[in-house]
Amino acid sequence: MGVSKAPISHLLLPTSPNPNTLQTLNPNKTLKPISKTPPFRPNRRVLLSFLLLLPSGSGSGGSILQPSSCFALASFDPVSPAERDASVDVSRRVTEAVEFLEKGRELQAQGDFTGALDYFTRVVKNYKEFAFSDYARVGRALILYEVGDRDEAIAEMEDVSISLKGYPEVHAALAAALYVDKHAPLLAENQFTIATLLDPHYTDLSYVKETKHWPPSLVSSLQHFITLS
Repeated sequence: MGVSKAPISHLLLPTSPNPNTLQTLNPNKTLKPISKTPPFRPNRRVLLSFLLLLPSGSGSGGSILQPSSCFALASFDPVSPAERDASVDVSRRVTEAVEFLEKGRELQAQGDFTGALDYFTRVVKNYKEFAFSDYARVGRALILYEVGDRDEAIAEMEDVSISLKGYPEVHAALAAALYVDKHAPLLAENQFTIATLLDPHYTDLSYVKETKHWPPSLVSSLQHFITLS
C-alpha cells in the first residue's frame, strides 16, 4: 500500500488577494478603488506668471520684470519713420491725381475741352506711376480728337486699348476714329464689337453725348460708323 503525502501548503508562493475573498472575510468594509493623481500640466497663464518672476539678471536676489521692459515691447513699431513718410507722400499724390482726373471730367461735361485737356495731361505726365492714369489717357485722347491732333489722338486710343483692354469706351471711340479718319472699316468693326459686347449702350448716340460727354466731332464720327455713311 502506498503512503499518501499531504500537500505542503506553507511552501506555496503568496498570491494576490482576491477581492471577493476579502469582501467575504469582512463584509462590513467597502473596498475603494485606488485613484491615481494626474500629472501636473501647467497652463499658459501659469507659465507666463513664472516667466515674470524670473530674475532679470545675474547676481544675488531675483527681481521681477521691470515695467519699462514691458513698455518697450508694447511700443515696438515695425514701420520705420522713412517708410511712414513715404506712405504719406503716396497717399497725398493719389489724392491729387484723383482730384485732377475728376476735374478734367467735370470740365469735359461742361464743354470746356481745353481746360479738360490740361487736367488730363497733368495726370498723364505727373502721375503715370498709378494705374488709374490710363483713364486720364482715355479722356485726353477723346479731347485731342476735338481740339488737337487727330493722329495723336488715335495713336493714344490704340495704345490705351491695349493697356485698358476690355474698357468699352476706348474701344468704341477707337472704332469711330478708325472708320472716319483711317478708313479702316474692318478694324473699326472689331473694336466696336468688343465695346458693345461689354456695354451695349455705345450703340446709342444719346448715351455717348449726354452721359459720357463725348466731344461733338467724336459723336459725329460714331454716327457715321453706325449708319455706315
